[in-house]
Amino acid sequence: MVGDDLLRLRQELLFSALRGVEGSSSLAFTMFQELAVSIVEGRLPPGHEVNSAELARRFSTSRTPVREALLLLEREDLVVVPPRRRPYVSPVALSQVREIYEIRASLYALVSELVVERASDEEIAGLAAWQKLLEQDARDGEVDAYFWHNVGFRNHEASLAKNGELQRRLSSLGLQMHRFRHLSLSLPGRLLHSLADHERLVRAYADRDAGLAAAVSRSLVMRGYRAIESSGRVT
Repeated sequence: MVGDDLLRLRQELLFSALRGVEGSSSLAFTMFQELAVSIVEGRLPPGHEVNSAELARRFSTSRTPVREALLLLEREDLVVVPPRRRPYVSPVALSQVREIYEIRASLYALVSELVVERASDEEIAGLAAWQKLLEQDARDGEVDAYFWHNVGFRNHEASLAKNGELQRRLSSLGLQMHRFRHLSLSLPGRLLHSLADHERLVRAYADRDAGLAAAVSRSLVMRGYRAIESSGRVT
Protein backbone atom coordinates (compact mmCIF):
# COMPACT_ATOMS: atom_id res chain seq x y z
CA MET A 1 0.00 0.00 0.00
CA VAL A 2 1.35 3.39 -0.99
CA GLY A 3 0.87 6.08 1.69
CA ASP A 4 -0.97 9.31 0.93
CA ASP A 5 2.23 11.36 1.25
CA LEU A 6 4.00 9.19 -1.29
CA LEU A 7 1.02 9.30 -3.64
CA ARG A 8 1.07 13.10 -3.56
CA LEU A 9 4.84 13.15 -4.07
CA ARG A 10 4.56 10.74 -6.98
CA GLN A 11 1.93 12.90 -8.67
CA GLU A 12 3.99 16.05 -8.13
CA LEU A 13 7.20 14.50 -9.46
CA LEU A 14 5.44 12.84 -12.36
CA PHE A 15 3.97 16.17 -13.43
CA SER A 16 7.31 17.98 -13.06
CA ALA A 17 8.91 15.60 -15.58
CA LEU A 18 6.33 16.19 -18.31
CA ARG A 19 6.99 18.09 -21.50
CA GLY A 20 3.57 19.78 -21.23
CA VAL A 21 -0.04 18.65 -21.11
CA GLU A 22 -1.64 21.71 -22.60
CA GLY A 23 -5.02 21.04 -24.15
CA SER A 24 -5.59 17.67 -22.55
CA SER A 25 -8.72 17.06 -20.49
CA SER A 26 -8.55 16.25 -16.79
CA LEU A 27 -9.90 12.74 -17.49
CA ALA A 28 -7.31 12.19 -20.19
CA PHE A 29 -4.57 13.28 -17.82
CA THR A 30 -5.92 10.97 -15.09
CA MET A 31 -5.72 8.02 -17.49
CA PHE A 32 -2.31 9.14 -18.69
CA GLN A 33 -1.03 9.39 -15.13
CA GLU A 34 -2.26 5.92 -14.14
CA LEU A 35 -0.73 4.29 -17.22
CA ALA A 36 2.50 6.29 -16.97
CA VAL A 37 3.08 5.24 -13.36
CA SER A 38 2.37 1.59 -14.24
CA ILE A 39 4.90 1.77 -17.09
CA VAL A 40 7.55 3.64 -15.07
CA GLU A 41 7.21 1.23 -12.13
CA GLY A 42 7.40 -1.77 -14.45
CA ARG A 43 3.92 -3.21 -13.98
CA LEU A 44 3.25 -2.74 -17.71
CA PRO A 45 6.34 -4.18 -19.45
CA PRO A 46 7.63 -3.40 -22.95
CA GLY A 47 5.33 -4.83 -25.61
CA HIS A 48 2.27 -4.91 -23.34
CA GLU A 49 -0.83 -4.04 -25.39
CA VAL A 50 -3.01 -1.17 -24.23
CA ASN A 51 -6.68 -1.89 -24.86
CA SER A 52 -8.44 1.40 -25.68
CA ALA A 53 -11.93 -0.07 -25.40
CA GLU A 54 -11.17 -1.50 -21.98
CA LEU A 55 -9.83 1.87 -20.80
CA ALA A 56 -12.96 3.62 -22.05
CA ARG A 57 -15.15 1.14 -20.13
CA ARG A 58 -13.07 1.35 -16.94
CA PHE A 59 -13.22 5.14 -16.88
CA SER A 60 -16.82 5.30 -18.18
CA THR A 61 -15.89 7.60 -21.02
CA SER A 62 -15.80 7.85 -24.78
CA ARG A 63 -12.76 7.03 -26.90
CA THR A 64 -11.76 10.71 -27.21
CA PRO A 65 -10.12 11.11 -23.75
CA VAL A 66 -8.50 7.69 -24.25
CA ARG A 67 -6.94 8.87 -27.50
CA GLU A 68 -5.72 12.05 -25.76
CA ALA A 69 -4.13 9.98 -22.98
CA LEU A 70 -2.43 7.69 -25.48
CA LEU A 71 -1.06 10.67 -27.42
CA LEU A 72 0.44 12.04 -24.19
CA LEU A 73 2.03 8.66 -23.51
CA GLU A 74 3.35 8.50 -27.07
CA ARG A 75 4.85 11.98 -26.72
CA GLU A 76 6.71 10.74 -23.63
CA ASP A 77 8.00 7.71 -25.61
CA LEU A 78 6.19 5.35 -23.24
CA VAL A 79 3.67 3.97 -25.74
CA VAL A 80 3.70 3.28 -29.47
CA VAL A 81 0.43 4.04 -31.30
CA PRO A 82 0.66 2.32 -34.70
CA PRO A 83 -2.04 2.87 -37.36
CA ARG A 84 -4.86 0.30 -37.32
CA ARG A 85 -3.23 -1.69 -34.55
CA ARG A 86 -3.58 -1.75 -30.77
CA PRO A 87 -1.19 0.58 -28.91
CA TYR A 88 1.56 -1.05 -26.88
CA VAL A 89 4.22 -0.13 -24.31
CA SER A 90 7.34 1.00 -26.14
CA PRO A 91 10.39 -1.28 -26.25
CA VAL A 92 13.62 -0.35 -24.48
CA ALA A 93 16.97 -0.57 -26.31
CA LEU A 94 20.26 -0.68 -24.40
CA SER A 95 21.77 1.86 -26.82
CA GLN A 96 19.02 4.34 -25.92
CA VAL A 97 19.51 3.72 -22.20
CA ARG A 98 23.28 4.29 -22.53
CA GLU A 99 22.89 7.53 -24.46
CA ILE A 100 20.40 8.99 -22.00
CA TYR A 101 22.51 7.96 -19.01
CA GLU A 102 25.62 9.54 -20.56
CA ILE A 103 23.74 12.83 -20.97
CA ARG A 104 22.31 12.64 -17.46
CA ALA A 105 25.73 11.86 -15.93
CA SER A 106 27.25 14.97 -17.51
CA LEU A 107 24.34 17.19 -16.50
CA TYR A 108 24.40 16.02 -12.88
CA ALA A 109 28.17 16.45 -12.65
CA LEU A 110 27.52 20.09 -13.55
CA VAL A 111 24.69 20.24 -11.00
CA SER A 112 27.08 19.05 -8.30
CA GLU A 113 29.71 21.66 -9.16
CA LEU A 114 27.10 24.43 -9.04
CA VAL A 115 25.58 23.18 -5.78
CA VAL A 116 28.98 23.44 -4.07
CA GLU A 117 29.48 26.90 -5.56
CA ARG A 118 26.03 28.40 -5.00
CA ALA A 119 24.04 26.58 -2.30
CA SER A 120 24.10 27.73 1.30
CA ASP A 121 25.04 25.42 4.16
CA GLU A 122 21.39 25.34 5.20
CA GLU A 123 20.27 24.37 1.70
CA ILE A 124 22.82 21.57 1.49
CA ALA A 125 21.76 20.35 4.93
CA GLY A 126 18.23 20.06 3.54
CA LEU A 127 19.35 17.13 1.40
CA ALA A 128 19.76 15.14 4.63
CA ALA A 129 15.96 14.94 4.98
CA TRP A 130 15.72 13.18 1.62
CA GLN A 131 18.63 10.95 2.58
CA LYS A 132 16.79 9.79 5.71
CA LEU A 133 13.79 8.80 3.58
CA LEU A 134 16.09 6.81 1.29
CA GLU A 135 17.63 5.07 4.28
CA GLN A 136 14.22 4.01 5.59
CA ASP A 137 13.07 2.81 2.17
CA ALA A 138 16.27 0.79 1.70
CA ARG A 139 15.84 -0.82 5.13
CA ASP A 140 12.27 -1.74 4.25
CA GLY A 141 13.16 -2.93 0.75
CA GLU A 142 10.55 -0.56 -0.71
CA VAL A 143 11.72 -0.11 -4.29
CA ASP A 144 8.88 2.15 -5.45
CA ALA A 145 9.13 4.44 -2.42
CA TYR A 146 12.92 4.58 -2.73
CA PHE A 147 12.62 5.43 -6.40
CA TRP A 148 10.24 8.37 -5.91
CA HIS A 149 12.20 9.70 -2.93
CA ASN A 150 15.34 9.37 -5.07
CA VAL A 151 13.66 11.47 -7.77
CA GLY A 152 12.78 13.99 -5.07
CA PHE A 153 16.38 14.07 -3.82
CA ARG A 154 17.72 14.69 -7.32
CA ASN A 155 15.10 17.34 -8.15
CA HIS A 156 15.83 19.20 -4.91
CA GLU A 157 19.56 18.92 -5.59
CA ALA A 158 19.09 20.35 -9.09
CA SER A 159 17.16 23.31 -7.66
CA LEU A 160 20.17 24.15 -5.46
CA ALA A 161 22.29 24.62 -8.60
CA LYS A 162 20.19 27.75 -9.25
CA ASN A 163 20.32 27.38 -13.01
CA GLY A 164 16.89 27.29 -14.62
CA GLU A 165 18.14 26.22 -18.03
CA LEU A 166 19.99 23.28 -16.51
CA GLN A 167 16.82 22.19 -14.70
CA ARG A 168 14.87 22.41 -17.95
CA ARG A 169 17.44 20.25 -19.72
CA LEU A 170 17.14 17.62 -17.00
CA SER A 171 13.34 17.71 -17.17
CA SER A 172 13.48 17.32 -20.93
CA LEU A 173 14.74 13.75 -20.44
CA GLY A 174 11.14 13.07 -19.42
CA LEU A 175 9.42 10.00 -18.06
CA GLN A 176 11.49 7.63 -20.16
CA MET A 177 14.41 8.51 -17.88
CA HIS A 178 12.26 7.69 -14.85
CA ARG A 179 11.44 4.35 -16.44
CA PHE A 180 15.12 3.47 -16.79
CA ARG A 181 15.94 4.64 -13.27
CA HIS A 182 13.22 2.50 -11.74
CA LEU A 183 14.39 -0.52 -13.72
CA SER A 184 17.92 -0.02 -12.41
CA LEU A 185 16.84 0.37 -8.78
CA SER A 186 14.64 -2.73 -8.96
CA LEU A 187 17.66 -4.96 -9.67
CA PRO A 188 19.09 -7.09 -6.80
CA GLY A 189 21.34 -5.17 -4.42
CA ARG A 190 20.83 -1.83 -6.11
CA LEU A 191 19.10 0.00 -3.24
CA LEU A 192 22.06 -0.40 -0.89
CA HIS A 193 24.58 0.58 -3.58
CA SER A 194 22.51 3.65 -4.47
CA LEU A 195 22.11 4.59 -0.81
CA ALA A 196 25.87 4.41 -0.23
CA ASP A 197 26.50 6.58 -3.31
CA HIS A 198 24.05 9.21 -2.08
CA GLU A 199 25.74 9.23 1.34
CA ARG A 200 29.10 9.90 -0.34
CA LEU A 201 27.54 12.69 -2.38
CA VAL A 202 26.00 14.40 0.65
CA ARG A 203 29.35 14.25 2.45
CA ALA A 204 31.14 15.78 -0.55
CA TYR A 205 28.62 18.63 -0.52
CA ALA A 206 29.09 19.16 3.21
CA ASP A 207 32.88 19.29 2.68
CA ARG A 208 32.46 21.77 -0.22
CA ASP A 209 34.51 19.50 -2.47
CA ALA A 210 33.25 20.32 -5.96
CA GLY A 211 35.56 17.91 -7.77
CA LEU A 212 34.62 14.97 -5.57
CA ALA A 213 30.91 15.82 -5.68
CA ALA A 214 30.94 15.95 -9.48
CA ALA A 215 32.86 12.67 -9.70
CA VAL A 216 30.52 10.91 -7.25
CA SER A 217 27.47 12.24 -9.07
CA ARG A 218 28.73 11.04 -12.44
CA SER A 219 29.68 7.67 -10.98
CA LEU A 220 26.30 7.34 -9.26
CA VAL A 221 24.45 7.82 -12.53
CA MET A 222 26.66 5.54 -14.60
CA ARG A 223 26.54 2.80 -11.95
CA GLY A 224 22.80 2.72 -12.62
CA TYR A 225 23.44 2.21 -16.32
CA ARG A 226 26.00 -0.54 -15.71
CA ALA A 227 23.50 -2.36 -13.51
CA ILE A 228 20.98 -2.40 -16.38
CA GLU A 229 23.66 -3.43 -18.87
CA SER A 230 24.88 -6.36 -16.76
CA SER A 231 21.36 -7.52 -15.90
CA GLY A 232 20.71 -8.74 -19.44
CA ARG A 233 17.14 -7.46 -19.21
CA VAL A 234 17.68 -4.90 -21.98
CA THR A 235 19.37 -5.66 -25.30
